[in-house]
Amino acid sequence: MENKNITINLLIKQMVQSSTLAHNASYLATPVNTDFGLFNKTYANSGAVYASLKKTIENKTCQSPHCELESKALLQMQNAPQESLDFMSDLASNLMLTDEPNFDPNNNSDYTVANCILNKRPGFSITDGYYVALALIEGGGQKIVFSGPAFEQPLVINNLALRGLIDSGQSIVSITPDINADMLRLLTEVGVFSQEMIGENNELKANAKILDEYVIKNPDGSFDYEIIDVGNGKGRNVLKYDLSRIEKRVSPFVNAEVAGMLSSEQSTMAAWNVFISKGTSMEEDDQMVQNANAGENSWNYETDLPLTQDKKVLFEKKYKQYFMTNYLKQFITNQMPTVQEDAAVFDLAEGKKAKAQKFLDDNNLN
Repeated sequence: MENKNITINLLIKQMVQSSTLAHNASYLATPVNTDFGLFNKTYANSGAVYASLKKTIENKTCQSPHCELESKALLQMQNAPQESLDFMSDLASNLMLTDEPNFDPNNNSDYTVANCILNKRPGFSITDGYYVALALIEGGGQKIVFSGPAFEQPLVINNLALRGLIDSGQSIVSITPDINADMLRLLTEVGVFSQEMIGENNELKANAKILDEYVIKNPDGSFDYEIIDVGNGKGRNVLKYDLSRIEKRVSPFVNAEVAGMLSSEQSTMAAWNVFISKGTSMEEDDQMVQNANAGENSWNYETDLPLTQDKKVLFEKKYKQYFMTNYLKQFITNQMPTVQEDAAVFDLAEGKKAKAQKFLDDNNLN
């Protein structure tokens, strides 16, 4: 089943990045109206309404006892302009998240379209059939209404509802965590590198190596190398690592990291959709952001929140796999021996024969 949000969000992103309209002669020749006149239309008659209310109160010709309703309406009129400015600031700070490079296209595409309208981007003008209106609500509060071709129905946002979400630490657009930064930090915390391998920027140094205690050794204490074929009948030793021991060491730190992420389930969902679900490499993730991300494995913001326990367990499992594959694996793959004489290239057949003989000797199997 097609995901409307992914389709529209990625289409808009491609339009912006490709500069399609900039090379469209017909578009450039067409007059474009982007004057939504948001505040002007909202407050067009406010002066007359304000004067009428004030006169009614002064003349004591109110319809309500002690002019309670009229006084409340007058106060609302006085506060409305600043409330409108605050409302638009709150809305813009949320909608601008649709421009983030790791934005999850599973987010409601209406917010992406609304952001384009407010920023008067090409293709989202009055000429293109889009409209936005700000309205004062009788009794208190304000609302903004977006409409146009990309909306199945008008998008209505209330200022008090939005402010309530912001005050509780929520956003109408899910923020995708900086997974790369989080995992680079996690590398320095999992305890498989010495402190000397961590630089002043709290990141691993370029020459960082996993501690020797996680390298597999022979009974006599020498390193138990894996022999790899380097071509032309030659071989080379590379270190072998105790992967089960490394994973056992890493797991508590990963679990703690995931527990912290789950304090914001909508951000956890964004991380799943954009990065974690497919278990891809960082390079593949760059391409996924341009495409469908988790695709059929995506979690839906409307139906999958709050996250069930099985999804939390799955996220933890996949998060650890992602960390091990994309970040830790490079430090345990084809690592050169630390003993200089063991790092030389040798005859592959002789090397394998010598390794087999050492195994027999170490285990008294001769």
